Amino acid sequence: MKKIFSIVLFGVMCLHAEAQVTIIPKPVSVEIGKGIKRWDSPVSVIADKSIQDVADLFSASLKAKGISIAEKISKGKNTITLKISSDKSIPDEGYKLSISNSGAEITASSPAGIFYATQSFLQLLTSTNETPLVKINDYPRFAYRGLHLDVGRHMYPVEFIKKYIDVMAYHKFNRFHWHLTEDQGWRIEIKKYPRLTSVGGFRKESPVGRATTKTRASVVYDGKPYGGFYTQKVIKEVVAFAKARHVTVIPEIEMPGHAQAALAAYPNLGCTEGPYETATTWGVFQDVFCAGKEETFTFMQDVLDEVLALFPGEYIHIGGDECPKTRWEACPHCQKRIADEKLKDEHELQSYFINRIEKYLNSKGRQIIGWDEILEGGLAPNATVMSWRGEEGGIAAAKQKHNVIMTPGKWVYLDYYQDTAKTEPIAIIGYTPVSKVYSYEPIPPQLSAEEAKYVIGSQCNVWSEYMKTPEHVEYMVYPRASAMSEVLWSPKESRNYDDFLERMKAHGGRLKAMNVNYAKHIEREQK
Repeated sequence: MKKIFSIVLFGVMCLHAEAQVTIIPKPVSVEIGKGIKRWDSPVSVIADKSIQDVADLFSASLKAKGISIAEKISKGKNTITLKISSDKSIPDEGYKLSISNSGAEITASSPAGIFYATQSFLQLLTSTNETPLVKINDYPRFAYRGLHLDVGRHMYPVEFIKKYIDVMAYHKFNRFHWHLTEDQGWRIEIKKYPRLTSVGGFRKESPVGRATTKTRASVVYDGKPYGGFYTQKVIKEVVAFAKARHVTVIPEIEMPGHAQAALAAYPNLGCTEGPYETATTWGVFQDVFCAGKEETFTFMQDVLDEVLALFPGEYIHIGGDECPKTRWEACPHCQKRIADEKLKDEHELQSYFINRIEKYLNSKGRQIIGWDEILEGGLAPNATVMSWRGEEGGIAAAKQKHNVIMTPGKWVYLDYYQDTAKTEPIAIIGYTPVSKVYSYEPIPPQLSAEEAKYVIGSQCNVWSEYMKTPEHVEYMVYPRASAMSEVLWSPKESRNYDDFLERMKAHGGRLKAMNVNYAKHIEREQK
């Protein structure tokens, strides 16, 4: 009798194991059927012509998992059908996925929704090429789901940039914020100003260990020249690669601060006219673009013209953060600008700078994003605010009816430590474990329901001062970005950290299969 009971119990346990759906981010709703579907003979992927590119990418992913794709499409039990539907009940980027013994059907109202459904299908697929029988109805909570990468302090090979985008798309992120210019390096080719990369793209050395402008006197340097940049050809490749995965690339061109690499190349753009050098330590620098000279704005417009030709998305990030006013206070050009424009002070001068750039980009059909410092001195009319110094800037912007992207440091900065062990690699500051990222709620309670509509999403930020290699970047980003993907996609009421930990057991294997060097701290929490 005990033996029979054990066999029955084992069978129930196996059935339960077969029925697990461990998708990250968690879908809106899942109906689990009995049994599994095995994809063991040539599979036909049938798609509308308008989404053939998604179908081709999906087929390539299935092949990579060892599934044979039929050369000649035929309907049958091993058919996966992708269809654009006019069903208005499917939200933008949402999808419906059904897997039965007869095959699989994916419907969506947009190509993006079809793509996200294929990513869910790939997560359902086991190492033995089986999937549970399911019906999934899914759509995102937020329209803007971002992941950032700073390549100014340290830059990475283009193949890694593509991999970074590939993995984020797998998690249904849809915005890649590419931080391309910094005090320590200008990383984007601008043909009209070649010295930006030939001079500003390189620094004479880098600090060893922890280093900031405040501790400059005690910094130890490695004595090794460092630099490089992405050509316009390479950038076009990255943008096309991202587009195929329904990721929009948002470039960041820093202004008026974090400009020392640009000033090293073109010192006439600074208040003192130098000499300057590309920064060799981390931190905030006093030398910024001169807001009083017309040539500064001519330069900015020329640079942005080339940027616009490379990045077709709606947004251009113009920075706007950490801009000291010391040089402006002593600069006759800046003081004349303040007087001529009847500005109160240097804070309003920064607002003038940002407003002028916004007006130019708006004339080209684009919108700006800026860090929350762009609120100081008055917010540009159409600007989207990225709130990083806490949530206060985002709350203020939303109350002014401006779109907001929440990126508060203590929750979503992935350059913070993720564990307290002394063996952890050096990080900038703070402590942000996976659980803290997962706990983040992008809509602050201080906002009314109407004001909350202006919070269009959030993103994780990855600053690279202490991340010299792609492997280190991955270690800092995952699985914290996996947690963030659920914050941004899944319904608030369905989020459960213990459930997330359980699904991460399977998801860790997926990350490993993608050769992602993810951190494994949460394994201590998994039961």
